[in-house]
Amino acid sequence: MNPLSALLTLMAAAATSATTYCGDSALNLTSYSPGKEAIFPVSSVLVTGQKDAILVNAQFGKSQAQAVVDLVKASGKHLTTIYVSHGDPDYYFGLDTIHAAFPDAAIVATAPVVEHIKETVADKLKAWAGALGADAPATTIFPDIRGPAARSYVWIEDLKAVVGGVLLENNIHAFMADTQTPESHTEWLDALAEIQALKPSVIVPGHAIVGDVADIDSPAFTAKYIRDFDAATATAKNSTDLIAAMKALYPKAGSVISLEISAEVAKGERTWP
Repeated sequence: MNPLSALLTLMAAAATSATTYCGDSALNLTSYSPGKEAIFPVSSVLVTGQKDAILVNAQFGKSQAQAVVDLVKASGKHLTTIYVSHGDPDYYFGLDTIHAAFPDAAIVATAPVVEHIKETVADKLKAWAGALGADAPATTIFPDIRGPAARSYVWIEDLKAVVGGVLLENNIHAFMADTQTPESHTEWLDALAEIQALKPSVIVPGHAIVGDVADIDSPAFTAKYIRDFDAATATAKNSTDLIAAMKALYPKAGSVISLEISAEVAKGERTWP
């Protein structure tokens, strides 16, 4: 799991919910999340310097992407780059809306992310068309390739901030359907340990709602959730049992749809692209 600190350092040099972090840095970090109003409470993060800005992740539906467009315009900065950290559709379906507003901004992702998008986009559009309705993208924008990691996070050293992407969840049920092997869970836990070792002052989880756990503690929340899900999966007879077990452990967690899909996949009751 490679942080994209070099990308941010290079570019920075050259509302529903929005939170800004800056401290003593020349960079500002503003996070946007649609919260419970959206299917997934995915975070987009705008990193601004004196003149330019970088956007991390593009939202799921058109209406949420438009809110990000409004956020960028309100900043008064020149958007140079949109970085897509993961190949799930809630990170890139909104690209067509944002690209239409900022056609000169480069759209980049790592090679595995681009490959994953190209391999799964048709199935993802079909799977989510009914739920998204008019919020579904009119066209699919494919990022250009930069960097090596499939499930990356962004480390902004100047702010001691982590933009966690798909690796970090908080106060919601993690979407486990995309990581279906013990090896993938080990890699995920290793990445969380790597993030914690950085001792960040600010963390923006990829998906989160306001709840009992502070975002700065989202690596520990996510790690515990992975281990709890694996343990419950091993003993549950079916997805119904698994869902009940996880709801008992996380009674206040949002995004129940993530749990339902993940439980069915984990117990072999459905496939997931």
